[in-house]
Amino acid sequence: MIKKVIELPFYAKTAIIFVGLIAILSILFIAKSILVPIVFAIIVATVLHPVVSFFTRLKINRVIAIIITLLLTAITLFGLCALIFSQINRFSATWPTLVERFSAISDGSIAWISNNFDINPRKIHEWITKTVNEFINTSTAVIGQTLVIVGNAIVVLFLIPVYVFLLLFYQPLLREFITRVFASGNQVQVSEIVSQTKSVIQRYLVGLVIEAVLVAILDTSALLVLGIDYAILLGIIGAILNVIPYIGGLVAVALPMAVAIATKTTPLYAIYVMVAYYLIQLVDNNYIVPYIVASKVKINALFSIIVVFVGNALWGIPGMFLSIPLMAIIKLFFDHIEPLKPWGFLLGDSMPPLILEINPILKKLKIKTK
Repeated sequence: MIKKVIELPFYAKTAIIFVGLIAILSILFIAKSILVPIVFAIIVATVLHPVVSFFTRLKINRVIAIIITLLLTAITLFGLCALIFSQINRFSATWPTLVERFSAISDGSIAWISNNFDINPRKIHEWITKTVNEFINTSTAVIGQTLVIVGNAIVVLFLIPVYVFLLLFYQPLLREFITRVFASGNQVQVSEIVSQTKSVIQRYLVGLVIEAVLVAILDTSALLVLGIDYAILLGIIGAILNVIPYIGGLVAVALPMAVAIATKTTPLYAIYVMVAYYLIQLVDNNYIVPYIVASKVKINALFSIIVVFVGNALWGIPGMFLSIPLMAIIKLFFDHIEPLKPWGFLLGDSMPPLILEINPILKKLKIKTK
């Protein structure tokens, strides 16, 4: 019996891909409360798996090795949170002073605008008051929603350790399942792809953690040298925001610049902060990322910005932080599967050489010069 292979036209394939993409995005949005903690747990389990393997090589029972790893992770996170909260308490203690300083700067700016652009200061004050009132009303309207989000976040924090433990415990089972599902033709090749992809993902995610630590140290050191208040808090926030490319960097530098303007006698310190953060970004992009995170899984600027906004639309703030690692993981799968390699190349940042082709018709033309 001869099987006929039906070749669909291009527009039919495009329509199927478009409908499938809409269906996947709809599922991701509807099931976000279920998927977000699972995705976080998968990423954390992938990062912690080498630690568990280290303890198991020391002849420690697998369950005990997982528990020890989770305890060490919890202690590290607790110390980091304690450090952040202590800085936040210090920041809140001086909040009235900052508000007073910002008010003085605002009054000076209004006076300068009024003198140079001939605008009535009363109109400027009325516009600011109206804007602040609208912001307060909007904030009040979303207080209930914020409480719901906080409650969900607490539930997620309790679920993630459970998911991580189970993922680490059943890791051999899950790996064997993936091998059997996709091993219809060549089991050795599929097993090799799974092993390589897992190894590269681990190196990438561990590299992201190391990058965040190094960027936090550099940011904090620069702010301490410049004498900017709350240097530790701002440095940690900058390192966390650095996970979100381009957009996160802008927010990360805006915060210390605002603090410099509010706490220093001259606005030049804000410029110093901007220059310092720019130099740190150069070090990050040219040395830390290529040698630690690995540039071969770097996403280009176009798709980085797109996936950040898509992640925010689907899963909110957690989606913004998860979008880049997830896209990097998807690119890794694309790079290891032959039919999908063009899509992996599209997501990457490797630019092909620019080739200027001459129209063959022009080659036949004879240009006569006198």
